[in-house]
Amino acid sequence: MNKRWWIPKRVFDFAAAFAGLVLLSPIMLLVAMAVRATSPGPALFIQMRVGRHGKAFRCVKFRTMRVGADAHGSVTTAADFRVTPVGRFLRRWKLDELPQLWNVLTGRMSFVGPRPDVPGYADRLEGADRVVLELLPGITGPATLLFRDEERLLALARDPKAFNDAVVYPEKLRINREYMVAGSFWRDIGYVLATVFPGAVRRMGWEARLGLDYAGFSARMEQEAMRY
Repeated sequence: MNKRWWIPKRVFDFAAAFAGLVLLSPIMLLVAMAVRATSPGPALFIQMRVGRHGKAFRCVKFRTMRVGADAHGSVTTAADFRVTPVGRFLRRWKLDELPQLWNVLTGRMSFVGPRPDVPGYADRLEGADRVVLELLPGITGPATLLFRDEERLLALARDPKAFNDAVVYPEKLRINREYMVAGSFWRDIGYVLATVFPGAVRRMGWEARLGLDYAGFSARMEQEAMRY
């Protein structure tokens, strides 16, 4: 990674994560109370994920599924019975991601980068694909944004896991490799804005500059899903 990109990226991550934790703490408290009140179990879901250089770290999110749901696999579709009603709301508005601000503050994650994978995917990368492990995993990024309807796409396939392993995961790797080449601090800011204020980014015509052809990408993935 270009060091001139890494330094402002880390400064932004630390400052924005600190501000976010302070300003959003009342919302996070309300979310935690809602999770505890509507589903038996803890408010937080802590899972080992693969981070930079393949090192595992504890990824913290608000719990959106029933306790023990991870024993049935890591691929989640839109109609997954394991997701709680409150969890569906949190996932729709990305509120389940708020505790990851702590991972960003401590340097285990970045605001922008590849999504942190569970063991069994990123830690088994080979050859040129391993280059993405040079990046800190992120809360958002080009692959995350393009696959914003991932659960719906997986639900279109008869075998969601086969579709994920053969199409979705390799496509994410391709996008993340391109991000390593074309990425910059200002593109990172664009991806953050596209996550938080998608309507404003669309009106300003920034989606094309960021490589976010949502309609074309979604149509191609839908066609692929029908094959599985």
